Amino acid sequence: QVQLVESGGGLVQAGGSLKLSCAASGRTFSSYVMGWFRQAPGKEREFVAAISWSGGSTAYANSVKGRFTISGDNAKNTVYLQMNSLKPEDTAVYYCAADYALSGNYYYTEAYEYPYWGQGTQVTVSS
Repeated sequence: QVQLVESGGGLVQAGGSLKLSCAASGRTFSSYVMGWFRQAPGKEREFVAAISWSGGSTAYANSVKGRFTISGDNAKNTVYLQMNSLKPEDTAVYYCAADYALSGNYYYTEAYEYPYWGQGTQVTVSS
């Protein structure tokens, strides 16, 4: 079992920045492949970004590419999402997702591929 605890959401004006964190805990000496998803009111959950356990492979949704950066700290089992140049359309509940990694060089971009999810953190961008 993996527990995920997210933090860092809040209210920000358009053009501003926020940094989300997600700390994973579970089996000792575990490695994780992790991702961020978001869900706006009345919309389906969508992929935002993902990172391999090694950190050497990342992926982004086209809507956030160039504005968001995903990174990880393996020593802390924590993944971050730095969000810059935020837009009102980025408003959503952001979810961290994880799975145990069998190697260091892959990631998932589909929600169904992640068995473990955080509780979500609200990000609101005002215009």
